[in-house]
Amino acid sequence: MTELPAKFIERMKAELGDSFPGFMACYEEPPKRGLRVNTLKISPEEFVNISPWPLEETGVLGEGFILKAAANVGSHPYHAAGLFYMQEPSAMSAVRESGVDDSGMRVLDMCAAPGGKSGGVAARMKGRGLLVSNEIVPKRAWPLTYNIERLGVTNAAVISAKPEDVARELPEFFDVVLVDAPCSGEGMFRKDETAVAEWSPEHVSACAERQSLILESAQKCVAEGGALVYSTCTFSHEENEGVIEKFIESHGDYTVEHMERLYPHTSVGEGHFVCRLRRGGEKPRIAEYRRIAPERDKKTLALLSDLVESLLGGPLPDGTVFRSWDRLRLVPEDMPEAVMRLHPFSVGTEIASLRKNRLEPEHSLFMAAMGQKYRRELVLSPDDPMLTAFMAGNTVPCPEGWRGWSAVSVRAGGGSFPIGYGKAVDGVMKNHLPKGLYIN
Repeated sequence: MTELPAKFIERMKAELGDSFPGFMACYEEPPKRGLRVNTLKISPEEFVNISPWPLEETGVLGEGFILKAAANVGSHPYHAAGLFYMQEPSAMSAVRESGVDDSGMRVLDMCAAPGGKSGGVAARMKGRGLLVSNEIVPKRAWPLTYNIERLGVTNAAVISAKPEDVARELPEFFDVVLVDAPCSGEGMFRKDETAVAEWSPEHVSACAERQSLILESAQKCVAEGGALVYSTCTFSHEENEGVIEKFIESHGDYTVEHMERLYPHTSVGEGHFVCRLRRGGEKPRIAEYRRIAPERDKKTLALLSDLVESLLGGPLPDGTVFRSWDRLRLVPEDMPEAVMRLHPFSVGTEIASLRKNRLEPEHSLFMAAMGQKYRRELVLSPDDPMLTAFMAGNTVPCPEGWRGWSAVSVRAGGGSFPIGYGKAVDGVMKNHLPKGLYIN
């Protein structure tokens, strides 16, 4: 059993009353693991049929499942292809309560790393609208960027900025703002001994203070009539209801629409708190703002057209092609220029790199969930040794007649999903999977 802090036990006993013994008993059990099927690429029903592991519905999210008796999940080809995201089951409640849909919303995830909630809302947006995923700590923004790319999200910008800077650059811009706030992590105690070691009443109070500051910046980004969703993975009143009560006292234009706690002994997963607030008013979202400027160099655009034709046999989906240094990216036409002032790690889909007088495709183009088909696609079964070799960074055989850039994909059910790409030359697929993604 996890040895819990005495003051934490004392507080939970007073809070839970008769259900306290059940709460304590859950610490005798192993933590629950979960995964969220990435519906940008595959349906929950299709994934259940091909899953190598036993799955059980969470009841929290239709595409969310409890993962049973599974090992090496993160190294499986289905994970590399972005068919699912490992996510703690009760944390999926924030995605559910966000109310995000595919109507063209603008969504901000203020504290986004490592990307579970951003990926969840992006799947519900279905490539429409705009998603801005912010992570203030640069080293945490890198895995966030990788996960957004792996999941095939095409309508997002990943930035690394202070909440107050985001509020300054994008005031009243978003229909939905999510704040999955840094917290004391009491819901992590069953699986993270560091969270237990770092806990103290003083740490709880410090977290509550920081959460209020983040929420203050976040609310400035919400358009009139929009939603502000606040969540934590902790149980303290001070960091949950206390933060909300303090916020409502000073922001009379917000009302609570939904608020709930999920405990490990009464629901799936490790426990979570989520609250959805609604800002009053019906003022339209900001219509006039500066958008990212498109690439206008005719030679570059002609090179891109030739490259896309050689890869896809057709044009790219609608969007704006713009250049950032030596990279060409495809972004939604409404992507605000302001994201370029907020330390961007990724904007839209990186599609190609300029190399002197030629263009070379980028990994994210093959991972993007745009419904694209490829002129050349090497499709391999998940247990094929050739796929294992490719994922480790090695060259693999391909048909003799192939020449040029090709997708390398895993077969899953009735479809195929890229995990990377290579260049076919004389019956050999030269590996162009980014080195940081090699799986040995």
